[in-house]
Amino acid sequence: MNKILSDLGNIGIIPVVKIEDAGKAVPLAKALRDGGLPCAEITFRTSQAEQAIRNITSEFPDMLVGAGTVITTEQVDKAVSAGARFIVSPGLNPKVVQYCLDRNITVIPGCSTPSDIEVAIELGLDTVKFFPAEAMGGVKTIKALSAPYGNVKFIPTGGVNEKNLNDYLGCPGVLACGGSWMVSESLINAGDFDKITELTKNAIKTMLGLRLAHIGINCENKDQAAGISKLFSIITGNEINHGTASNFVGSSIEVLKFRGLGKNGHIAIGTNCIERAVSYFNALGFSMDMESAAKDAKGNLRVIYFEQEIGGFAVHLVQTDRG
Repeated sequence: MNKILSDLGNIGIIPVVKIEDAGKAVPLAKALRDGGLPCAEITFRTSQAEQAIRNITSEFPDMLVGAGTVITTEQVDKAVSAGARFIVSPGLNPKVVQYCLDRNITVIPGCSTPSDIEVAIELGLDTVKFFPAEAMGGVKTIKALSAPYGNVKFIPTGGVNEKNLNDYLGCPGVLACGGSWMVSESLINAGDFDKITELTKNAIKTMLGLRLAHIGINCENKDQAAGISKLFSIITGNEINHGTASNFVGSSIEVLKFRGLGKNGHIAIGTNCIERAVSYFNALGFSMDMESAAKDAKGNLRVIYFEQEIGGFAVHLVQTDRG
């Protein structure tokens, strides 16, 4: 998988934009960036698509902008010339796909059947758009297709919204989701960019599921930890679960038997997807302590600390179950 696809996976949501007025492209892009999504797929369903892409990439060269509904090689040339970094098609046209591959252009064709997927694999692709997602059976179909095609990643688009977003992203075969609920035509035409930012923030909140997992308290030794654990047990009414390095009082208070990271201790923030959360916070200007990263037996990231302390506490992200 190339870097552009990897970046799309870390972003998680690809706003699919139909724009009638290229003059609204830059404020739209700013609204998405302010909301936490530095990405957009501008569809070639209007005559303004090429100029919209050019406007956005000129103003925000670091934004990951692609062209959607691309069905001809001429459109590929126009999109790439305007600054598009990836091409998305509603179906799989071998001529268009090969044209992109020959020019090292990332292309994501639409596939909805095993035959489509096998053509994509034969062309050398490992990521396809699953379209129209809901009409073709949604999550259930993706899971069925992932069984024989385990090395293929899907980007479901069509009917994806804030209510079913995490159902899709919870599928191991799904790389990211395309959606337009935060960038509807009516909002763009009305110039309601504040609402677009609000909906984008809500989409990020839904996707990441950020929540307080637990608070960790540093102690000098196991005896001090035992005393503090007992007091919190009395106050909260929760039992103490004794461990080698720390005690948990219920699930939300961890009392360490030594002085761990942070002046006072640490705060753990749970998330549905730690890789996407890292990407999100990096975009906001936070830095991660890569040496603190802990992975599971399969090599999946489970825990990572921020470099910054907040209020005397070290802060780390932790992968938790969705919900």
